[in-house]
Amino acid sequence: MKHLLKMADLSGEEIVKILDLADQMKYNKIHGIEHRLLEGKSLAMIFTKPSTRTRVSFEVGIGQLGGRGLFLSGNDIQLGRGESIEDTAQVLSRYVDGIMIRTFKQSDVEELAKYAAVPVINGLTDYAHPCQVLADLMTVREYHSTLAGQTAAFIGDGNNVCNSLIFGALKCGMNIHVATPKGYEPHSDALAFAAGKILLTNDPREAVSGADAVFTDVWTSMGQESETAERVEIMRPFQLNAELMSLANPGAIVQHCLPAHKGEEITLDVFNAHAKEIYDEAENRLHVQKAVMALLMGG
Repeated sequence: MKHLLKMADLSGEEIVKILDLADQMKYNKIHGIEHRLLEGKSLAMIFTKPSTRTRVSFEVGIGQLGGRGLFLSGNDIQLGRGESIEDTAQVLSRYVDGIMIRTFKQSDVEELAKYAAVPVINGLTDYAHPCQVLADLMTVREYHSTLAGQTAAFIGDGNNVCNSLIFGALKCGMNIHVATPKGYEPHSDALAFAAGKILLTNDPREAVSGADAVFTDVWTSMGQESETAERVEIMRPFQLNAELMSLANPGAIVQHCLPAHKGEEITLDVFNAHAKEIYDEAENRLHVQKAVMALLMGG
């Protein structure tokens, strides 16, 4: 592991290594055990897409590891005003020990990593959301003790979370079911990787049947606001509601990366019934990202 750019780059063994360290990080935090593994190190945090959870979890996480996070919005750096990604990567590498970027294009993250002399972490792109899925896998393992043999079902838009979940689940020995409307399927790269190992359907009932963890996400991602009305109409049959959840296995958990539009992709009653699991998932972003930073920036 030199960078964390997408789940496709990780082996199953590397994912487990991250999750095991994240479990230890969580234990240490709960029990007040110091784990300042990145004492004196700094992380540049580039945001061209804003986020509550990503900013807070990375900034708090690097602090708990003994380092410092530097928040850089698109207005704070020259990258948004014509400076090349290559020059940005080269210069930041002289100042900091790691770079996290949350942006639109996956190619920008890949290019940043190509030219950076320090580790680069993908905080989200339109294609991939590896930190989120690592937190999801950590949460599933907490509730079900294992990942191997568990069935994950994703319902809704085949977006960046869905793409990353396909790679992460299969690399960890899980079964994966995905239900999307026609035309909203996951990226072709994810489907090629999962060929012969995925249940891909336009029927959410088929996907949820027998699931141990049911995933959903907003129907309209950042940058797609002009499509909101159309997407809400198309996605309505894919709402995660009590009737749909009744088809999952007993003890099935619900995962939502937040923010949730209650009453759209998930009903209020289902969200409330599974709120602890969803908030545990949000908390686990902190722990998995600390594990990733420790492994990449501290060896």
